[in-house]
Amino acid sequence: MVDINDILDCRGEVCPYPDVKSKRKVKKMGSGEILKIIIDYPLSAERIPETLKSMGNEVLSVDKVGNSEWEILVKIK
Repeated sequence: MVDINDILDCRGEVCPYPDVKSKRKVKKMGSGEILKIIIDYPLSAERIPETLKSMGNEVLSVDKVGNSEWEILVKIK
């Protein structure tokens, strides 16, 4: 089990808002911290991990946890 430092809940929001909020949140966090992002917009489940990886962070997991809900765990670099 991973210790989560912060949670960003973007349920009910569509692109580009979850992507933008994820980038802003990651920039404010410290190296080694873990962020859980909760989304319910399918395109964001693909775009957010790609974007955060391109920023140099480590995407630990992308899990579908409901009919249309995902949890993304990111380790900040």
